[in-house]
Amino acid sequence: MNPISDEQITAYVEANIGAFHDKRLESLNKLRLHSLLRRKNPYLFKSKNITVAADLIRSLLDAHLSSQEETLFGDFLEGLAIYVAETVHSGWKSSATGIDLEFAKDNSRYIVSIKSGPNWGNSSQVARLKENFATAARVIRQGNRTASVIAVNGCCYGRDSNPDKGGYFKYCGQEFWELISGAPEFYTRIIEPLGHNAKQRNRTFADNYGAVVNRLSQEFSAQFCQPNGSINWPKLVAFTSAKGTVPKLN
Repeated sequence: MNPISDEQITAYVEANIGAFHDKRLESLNKLRLHSLLRRKNPYLFKSKNITVAADLIRSLLDAHLSSQEETLFGDFLEGLAIYVAETVHSGWKSSATGIDLEFAKDNSRYIVSIKSGPNWGNSSQVARLKENFATAARVIRQGNRTASVIAVNGCCYGRDSNPDKGGYFKYCGQEFWELISGAPEFYTRIIEPLGHNAKQRNRTFADNYGAVVNRLSQEFSAQFCQPNGSINWPKLVAFTSAKGTVPKLN
């Protein structure tokens, strides 16, 4: 095992965190009104008594961005976890279906599927994960019938008080980072480097966010507001949910 230093962590984060911010900003600027409206539930926003077009756009946009950022940052954390395992255990990115990482430790072969947090999937997705683990373990044992294979669902944050899931282990937060790094405190060591250029990056994002809210609000008002300025909710619901040909924006 080769311990990983704070300098190595910082160097990796600084070299890769920019991609997260760039993709986040690119996605924001590419967003179009019709795609935003069709992804969200208009009944929910009506029930919240939203009457101002800009407030509706912000609510829709924030809900969209929250979901997307979780995915984008999850990709970054997956890359970080693989880098840590490569450095500490000479691990490698797996080519097996549904498996992200493989490494050897204590005479066992670990196969790992990495998720952002513990609440990542429904029952069918969990069943697919089990199948992927079973298939990967079977392939490994074809080359070594006595191989000890340990399957792990690694979650980058959160906790799980019952890690033994029968057929695989679910390690979350501190337990997961300790498994791949060998250091109990590792999960706190990655926090500080994540702030690299964050203030500058988020200022740029905020400027673009304001421009996008203004642009989408103008488009929304032209398409879905009454002459008196009130939101035309029946027209909005028809755009998202009417059967037959999808109504087009002007």
